[in-house]
Amino acid sequence: MTSKVVPDAAHAIADLTDGASVLVGGFGLSGNPEHLIQALAASGKKRLTIISNNCGNQGQGLAVLLKNHQVGAWKGSFMGGNPDIQEQYAAGEVEVELIPQGTLAERIRAGGAGIPAFFTPTGVGTVVAEGKEERVIGGRRAILEEAITADWAFIRARRGDAYGNLQFRGTTRNFQLAMAMAGRVTIAEVDELVPVGAIDPDDVHLPGIFVQRVFEAPTHEDPIEYRTTRPRPA
Repeated sequence: MTSKVVPDAAHAIADLTDGASVLVGGFGLSGNPEHLIQALAASGKKRLTIISNNCGNQGQGLAVLLKNHQVGAWKGSFMGGNPDIQEQYAAGEVEVELIPQGTLAERIRAGGAGIPAFFTPTGVGTVVAEGKEERVIGGRRAILEEAITADWAFIRARRGDAYGNLQFRGTTRNFQLAMAMAGRVTIAEVDELVPVGAIDPDDVHLPGIFVQRVFEAPTHEDPIEYRTTRPRPA
């Protein structure tokens, strides 16, 4: 098998074009593919469609793309904590599709599994259901949700090898497995690049078949959104 290793994030996205759709892993700022986000910001690519749980927080993470006015559309679950997307949406600069979080996860999973659409009761009778087909299934109202795929998927893993086999750490796994499967070109930035075979097969969370490019990024900021402390009890 041919190695999928590339030197860095800039090389990994060299052929990404204006108007591309990009799935970006992370939950809040946990598990963000920081180097890929920064490389995309430096590339200056415009009219991007970003699919993520949230589009940055407290001016960090994906917020850098909004500050650069590179985002044309965003699909995700949470806008709070990001004044940039709120302002640009209100000004008509960015299209926004708010999706219930479970529906978002399932739409991405369905895209990776080759399922074009599915019915769900989530969102029935709300603005989420507007313009969508509705049926009664098993006595419950349900709306049709279409699967999500994208041109690219940016993910981050704890460890990876040259074939793209990945191991994640704790909750940083979040949306990333499903996104890797739903991206036409999936790029993994890994904290540690290890020799093939160093990850026990039982510890491979995502097989390399879903990853097209991988690079090592040993340093990350890993910011904390809100740090709350209290005095230690006496």
